[in-house]
Amino acid sequence: MSGIARWCFRHRFIVVGGWLLLLAILAGGVTAAGGASFSEEYSLPGTESTTAGELLSSQFERTSGDSGTIVLDATSGKVTEPAVRAEVDQMLARVAEVPQVGGVTSPFAPEGAAQVSEDGGTAYATVTFTEERQGLDTENIQQVVDLGSELRSDTLRVEFGGAVMGELDRPSTSSSELIGLLAAAIVMLFAFGSFVAMAIPLIASVLALGSAILSIDLLTHAMSVPSTAPIIAAFIGLGVGTDYALFVVARYRNGIRAGLSPEDATVGAMNTSGRAVIFAGGTVAVAMLGLLMLGFSILSGIGLSAAIMVVFAVAVALTLLPALFALFGMRVLSRRQRTQLRNEGPMEAQISKGWERWAGYVQKRPVPLTIMATVLMVVLMIPFFSMRLGSSDAGNNPEDTTTRQAYDLLADGFGPGHNGPLMLVAEVPTAEAATAFTELAQELETVPGVASVQTPPATPGATVQTMRVIPTESPQSEQTSELIDTLRDGVIPDHEEGGLEVHVGGQTAVHKDFAAALSGKMPLFVTIVVVLGCLLLMLAFRSILIPLTAAVMNLLSAGAGFGIVVAVFQWGWGSSALGAGPGGPVESFLPPMMLAVLFGLSMDYEVFLVSRIHEEWLHTGDNNLSVRRGQAATGQLINAVAIIMICVFTAFVFMGMRIIAEFGLGVAVAILLDALVVRTILVPAAMQLFGKWNWYLPGWLDRILPHVSVEGPSDLLAASGRAHASAPADDQRPVLTDKHGV
Repeated sequence: MSGIARWCFRHRFIVVGGWLLLLAILAGGVTAAGGASFSEEYSLPGTESTTAGELLSSQFERTSGDSGTIVLDATSGKVTEPAVRAEVDQMLARVAEVPQVGGVTSPFAPEGAAQVSEDGGTAYATVTFTEERQGLDTENIQQVVDLGSELRSDTLRVEFGGAVMGELDRPSTSSSELIGLLAAAIVMLFAFGSFVAMAIPLIASVLALGSAILSIDLLTHAMSVPSTAPIIAAFIGLGVGTDYALFVVARYRNGIRAGLSPEDATVGAMNTSGRAVIFAGGTVAVAMLGLLMLGFSILSGIGLSAAIMVVFAVAVALTLLPALFALFGMRVLSRRQRTQLRNEGPMEAQISKGWERWAGYVQKRPVPLTIMATVLMVVLMIPFFSMRLGSSDAGNNPEDTTTRQAYDLLADGFGPGHNGPLMLVAEVPTAEAATAFTELAQELETVPGVASVQTPPATPGATVQTMRVIPTESPQSEQTSELIDTLRDGVIPDHEEGGLEVHVGGQTAVHKDFAAALSGKMPLFVTIVVVLGCLLLMLAFRSILIPLTAAVMNLLSAGAGFGIVVAVFQWGWGSSALGAGPGGPVESFLPPMMLAVLFGLSMDYEVFLVSRIHEEWLHTGDNNLSVRRGQAATGQLINAVAIIMICVFTAFVFMGMRIIAEFGLGVAVAILLDALVVRTILVPAAMQLFGKWNWYLPGWLDRILPHVSVEGPSDLLAASGRAHASAPADDQRPVLTDKHGV
């Protein structure tokens, strides 16, 4: 690290110019590629919903894509009045000519008779596109909306529903990002008392954020990346980018206050905090890349995007920060601090007296504090065990969006099930199979939970037939999920005769299948992320207990965060106040994404705290003293970092996307608990109780593991002989590394 730090310090303008040039090259590449090309593709091979979609594509190519609805509501009179019907028919004829529109079902056509409410006050037209929504040009969707909007008047409301139309409702994240940056600036100004020291982490995080977002835009042309990926990456980028820079800047300031030259202070900061940043970034990147192991393209895109963001944050911290230190020099200190340094000379790094007293308090009462903190975390985790995965429907969208208003109109006029019909797709190779399919449609009318069944006329010569089953409850309800199971496991198998094969599809069924497939792979995912994180910590600290303790603590934080998410968004304890609608299922994407992010970020705090404790242990060989000093030296900084993270993630809670609100609140709460409970109480208390066993590593394992050092080359150990003193047993001594990590 010394060589890189010195080179970047001495070639400051080359480094800064190089980053700006890279930013310009990436921006040019995105422009040349025609911008980003996001995809919401679900890769669920072998599931019923996928089979149903494939059959539709093979038989009805032009109408196998996603569909949307144009909802018409008469504020006076009826939509069936001749004048209204004439205007609607003209509008729908023009909609049918829009590119990528495969078919339009008018409520006034014979096949659309069920699309007019009993009182004639509400009706809807179905617009079926030739592609899934991720393959549609938003200009074509907008054209459909524009044509339908021309009918709006004082007597006729027109709203647009369905996931396709929701593509136009996606909110901008720019305001949330600005709020996060502003919060970070305020926290750092209070922490440092210097505008320059505040500005350096912000410059670093903004540059990392911009470079990573442009890289993600390019990535969309090489693989399937959902539109939520850059939002989640921005979460992480603003958080870790600012945090990594903050830790390095704090160490650099300590070096300056100790009397080092700016160059030597830079080298010292990079050899200590810089190395910790590499390990911390590595844990986050590994956790996010773990999403690729689940085998779902949409999650792979999110994981790789987040990992790219972390890589840029680490790269900026290691290269741009030394260049900025060279540019700003002593000005990282406030004017008062510079004056004090000139008048009083070098001074040791300041340690918060409050944190020093707290560290001593924890050391005197490790058992009762551990019990109380653990009980708190377990209580907050209780709702997690009732988590129901699924996908929220448009009833959770902000009330001012057209998709939410269309949802409400359909629910009022026809019943909530019309917002998520099930599509039954059948292979009908024989006349006997066709008869069985007709009998199935008749029986479905009597199945509890089915509001109605719509069977379009069979296409002559077609071997595939369809029917729409309208549930009595909303798409996100537990009853609708149970209805799908009832159809698949009970009703349909009894009618599959003469070669008839029926598959339950539609967007609601796709979401259910995705949740089921993801739940089945979660245990393996958790195991992989935990094991890889533990291995990294084992390499860093040459310990068995520290990685295992960290894994347990991180899972506690994550579990508590999930518990809050379930209570708020599934049980409905305040979700409406957040603009996320009533209670509903937790988004299927959330557990792996949130767990990966939380495990990575929690490992960040673990690395920064324990690396400082380990540094003291290498110098003193006294576990109690090392834990107390390490916590006193890092407690204030870790909490400042946590506040920044909490502000960043909380800013995204109110942006109007339910999954982002779930993610933001869950991560913000988990980070709050991680900083205030886990790193402030549980980890120091556990390390106090374990004593020298914290640093135990079996000799055989020490020999096969590569030797690395988080702290970097330090001064000679004050008493290397103490490294092997007072072990629990002659053959089970804690293994310490020397100054070179060997």
